Amino acid sequence: MPFPPGGGVDLTARLLAEPLARDIGQPVVIENRGGAGGVIGVEAMARSPADGYTLSLTGAGTVTAGPHLRRLPYDPAALRHVTRLVRMPFIIAVRNDLPAATLAEFMALGRRQEIRWASGGIGTSQHLAGELFKQMSGLSMVHVPYRGTGPALNDLAARIVDAYFGDPATLGLIQNGQARAIAVTSPERWRLLPETAAAAEAVPGYQAENWYGLAAPPATPEEVVQFLSAHIRKVMAEPEVARRFEDAGLQPATLGLGEYNDYLRHDSETWGRVVRTGNIRVDSD
Repeated sequence: MPFPPGGGVDLTARLLAEPLARDIGQPVVIENRGGAGGVIGVEAMARSPADGYTLSLTGAGTVTAGPHLRRLPYDPAALRHVTRLVRMPFIIAVRNDLPAATLAEFMALGRRQEIRWASGGIGTSQHLAGELFKQMSGLSMVHVPYRGTGPALNDLAARIVDAYFGDPATLGLIQNGQARAIAVTSPERWRLLPETAAAAEAVPGYQAENWYGLAAPPATPEEVVQFLSAHIRKVMAEPEVARRFEDAGLQPATLGLGEYNDYLRHDSETWGRVVRTGNIRVDSD
């Protein structure tokens, strides 16, 4: 688990561990090894024996967007990618007193004046999702990076920034009445915010979702990868397991091996284009 305990990535691992252990008849032990935005944990997995007994959760920052932002100590393309586990939208939230209560009003406001939008830091998935929205919408938007999601959420609640591209943790702020959700970044509306528009309703073709998957070390035998992929997808499809993920704001979204590798290539191309167009540099933070 390449992040500290707590948060959506860690929760994904913990929701999967018990039913997977039951299904395969093997104990599943979670070791949190955080640092460097997940890179340290994924590197530890990549250097482990290629026997299928050591896996790591992965995401855009460690396998698709990350390589366009920094030099990684492993080759993401050489990893054996087992399956995507879940996907979830980012929430476009705005300060309570922003004169835009709907997505349409937000779009109109961004054509008239500059919008200061926050993320958890330069090069984060939140930043890239917002940058893609800026590039596709043509709105006047200025990025305000923070060192983590907590400070960004605090300043949104304090009305210091206008908007925030956030993960499901933003729901707490919205439910407490400290911010308003005007859109989600999935191609369709989200079950947990059914009245909130999808950004694609105003910016056709826009989609920027966070996701987590599982990977094994390079040279892991094909039959082992196939075994893991099949059992994990079977477990994730169980109604009770799926419900637990969905209640946590994590939408089960497993893919077969071929589909998943195609998805990773497309995701890498998308974020590579966003990084180049936006001239994004991690070391500029």
